[in-house]
Amino acid sequence: MTVPLGRPKLKTAFKNARSVRPLYTSGPVAITLDGNRIVTCVSEDILLTDVASGVEICRFASDTQAINSLCISPSSTHLLVFTASLSLRIFEIPASSTPLKTVIHPTRVVARAHDAPVHVCKTDPTSTYLASGSADGVVKVWDIRRGYVTHVFKGHGGVVSALAFDYSQDMSSVTQAQKMRLITASVDTRIRIFDLSATSNSAGGGKPEAVLDGHFSVPRGLDVSLDGKWLVSGGRDSVVLVWDLSSTTSASKPSGGKAKGKNKAFSPTLVKTIPVLERVEALGLLRPDEDLTGTTSGLDGLRFYTGGEKGVVKIWDGKDGSALFTLGKEQTKISDDQEEQRQIVDVIYLPSKSTVVSIHADQNMMFHSLSTQSLTRQLIGYNDEIVDASFLSPIYATLSETSAQRDSHLALATNSSLIRVYDTNSFDARLLEGHTDVVLTLDQGVAGRLLASGSKDRSARLWAPLANSGDGDWGYGCVGICEGHAESVGAIALSRKAGNPGELERPEFMFTGSQDRTIKMWDLCEVPLSCKGGETEPMRCKSLTTLKAHEKDINALDISPNDKLLVSGSQDRTAKIYAITYSAGVGGKAPRGELKLMGTCKGHKRGVWTVRFSRTERVLATGSGDKTVKLWSLDDFSCLKTFEGHTNSVLRVDFINVGLQVVSAASDGLVKLWDIKDEECVATLDNHEDKVWALAVSTDERRIVSGAADSVVTFWEDCTEEQEEEKELARANLVQKEQDFQNYVSLHDYRRAIQLALAMEQPGRLLSLFRNIQTNDAEAASITGRCSVDEVIRTMGGSDLAKLLHFARDWNTNAKTSRVAQVVLHAIVKLRSADDMMKAFQDEQGEAAFVKGEVPVQKSTSALKELVDAFIPYTERHLARMNKLVQESYMVDYILGEMDDGMVDDMDIDTMPI
Repeated sequence: MTVPLGRPKLKTAFKNARSVRPLYTSGPVAITLDGNRIVTCVSEDILLTDVASGVEICRFASDTQAINSLCISPSSTHLLVFTASLSLRIFEIPASSTPLKTVIHPTRVVARAHDAPVHVCKTDPTSTYLASGSADGVVKVWDIRRGYVTHVFKGHGGVVSALAFDYSQDMSSVTQAQKMRLITASVDTRIRIFDLSATSNSAGGGKPEAVLDGHFSVPRGLDVSLDGKWLVSGGRDSVVLVWDLSSTTSASKPSGGKAKGKNKAFSPTLVKTIPVLERVEALGLLRPDEDLTGTTSGLDGLRFYTGGEKGVVKIWDGKDGSALFTLGKEQTKISDDQEEQRQIVDVIYLPSKSTVVSIHADQNMMFHSLSTQSLTRQLIGYNDEIVDASFLSPIYATLSETSAQRDSHLALATNSSLIRVYDTNSFDARLLEGHTDVVLTLDQGVAGRLLASGSKDRSARLWAPLANSGDGDWGYGCVGICEGHAESVGAIALSRKAGNPGELERPEFMFTGSQDRTIKMWDLCEVPLSCKGGETEPMRCKSLTTLKAHEKDINALDISPNDKLLVSGSQDRTAKIYAITYSAGVGGKAPRGELKLMGTCKGHKRGVWTVRFSRTERVLATGSGDKTVKLWSLDDFSCLKTFEGHTNSVLRVDFINVGLQVVSAASDGLVKLWDIKDEECVATLDNHEDKVWALAVSTDERRIVSGAADSVVTFWEDCTEEQEEEKELARANLVQKEQDFQNYVSLHDYRRAIQLALAMEQPGRLLSLFRNIQTNDAEAASITGRCSVDEVIRTMGGSDLAKLLHFARDWNTNAKTSRVAQVVLHAIVKLRSADDMMKAFQDEQGEAAFVKGEVPVQKSTSALKELVDAFIPYTERHLARMNKLVQESYMVDYILGEMDDGMVDDMDIDTMPI
């Protein structure tokens, strides 16, 4: 087999293929009924995101105030938003899921919709009306399309906490005239029912048909069955009440309720009280046709869901009040703070997908399937400060698997005790629970199948894929725990050595570095490579050796590809290389491991933040707080090269392209790509606004992931070849166009020549064309020198005319080219009207907006004025110069004339020789 010779091509270009930005920080959430798009709040901004891909579709214009409540109409055409400015903003939701670069502006704004903040709002099933409840106890009903108030209801005893429309959608079960009712709840614990079918009342004071007493705390959830017969209400008193709305008995006072108003026939009755044993924050009824495995029919098939302080969604049977099943997992309480973070703040039911979506206080959104009773998708709203990242390959089991299965997942360590694991294709995420404090470092081993993490809780953990996990039910579980350090574990490294071809790689050992300045070696020979969930407890790993390595905190560790060397970087400004000795336990003997110091790399002026072995050469790269990256020899531990270019501490470094290049990330928010041979930066990747703590390179080295303290994760893809192909294609097209231009000029096809020069945006060629026309046999009857060129200017398209005016403006700034500029301007002014020039700028702005995907803004008048203002001063200067030249020419004529007259007078004409 022939071995290819020569140096591989350098990677010089990486494009931003995808950025994972904050999706949800706090506030209300809404999802379209088809379950395909979700509306979330990030600070004061409102985002529309595609659920399947996690791609942001668009943003809605904000009034820079906090979002108090929002909802989407059932038709998914309108988004209605109430902000802290007390305004109502109505947006039209784009029908397409194609990402838009422009911000969506509201179609209607009601400046002062309420006199107090609106915390709940809801639309009716027909997408006609919007109900909003404010903190002063006022409920208003709005006509969405016309934007006016149809009803105002006062009398609530405080903040309105829940709203629901009663509009029967099951016409087969309705025997009386169809009515639309509005059901409200407030902090006075009462539930009120208003009739909206009566005459519109926008003055206030409308009395409720019924007032229901039954709760002892704030009702947070209301819902009405499709046939309009049942009402369920749940509150923070940890009970759910079931009301019969079809009851018409008025002879005696209903149990748990009292009828008020003129219509005494309508008298809802409390039929059941169900204790749920947790504060209810969200509640809703399920469709009767939901196929819930293991459920029993009761109370006409009435089933509902609840969500609250325990962070799980429970499905209940309305007849016997029993919980049918639970969606989600009740985590073990670690602290009061974490208990508050995982509680549910809202639950959204999607009948079209038989899915329940729970919104949690820790900015996570979990999609649960009712049919399979499993978690199908999880969206993480906010990642906080990202401190480390690592690619994973949970499906990649053997070396014979396809490369597409490598690096299919990405693990992130953020400012949290939970590890985030993303599917890089769908960006479905899972949270790994186990650490009790912030996770500081990550590493992967066993071809990306095993994940190791170190935390401030002074422990390290090993994570493996869940056994028999399907496409919709995947995740990682803890299979090993390493405890023994006295301080935070800030550095970790798994063994790199590959196993036999076709077999799973098995890790032999792992190293951890800590703030206690020691390095520990752990035996991993018995750690399982898959997790069986809750069936087994994670094993306790044994420490093989402990070494006092540095004088200050240990920041980074790395193991050589052959598992023979270990390097550590510390705040004491040094990097130390150790020889690894490991012997597995054979014949009943215990495994043994030792570290022997081989050399120390000294030269950095600040602490060493990162270290990395080359996978192909005997060299080592380090990054330091002194803003440099250094390359060290493993033979004599001397510094071979120093790369300078970052303006702040270098936090991460790695080798790519067969060890010919180094990629580094720093506190200046930049990722730089270095050519080792020439010691120069060949590319700078910029998409972060804060320290880039995390850096991960894929196995094929075509993807680089960077994560920063600005909560942004960027996927960079190698586009060197594509960029070179584009440059070559552009060069070939330019050569072809230049040849076409020369051919058009030689054939006197001035129309095509001028159009081509304008299309190529080459003012120099156009300038030479006009010069040649004026000097070579110019036609006297023409303004420009050729009548055919005059005709081209007279019939030129709008955008081309605007470009020609811009070129003439630039030519006019130089005395050498001003004559051509004045001739072109003269021709345009003579041959085209002012309206044509204004339309030309309109066409130019429209084309530019179309290319950018934006809505064109008509500013043709100001653009034309700016052009004229640019022409005037230079034209006046050229005119003054020419007037001065004319005056000087008169003086020359006078002097010459005087000289001729004097010579003739002094000489005797008769004596002049003939």
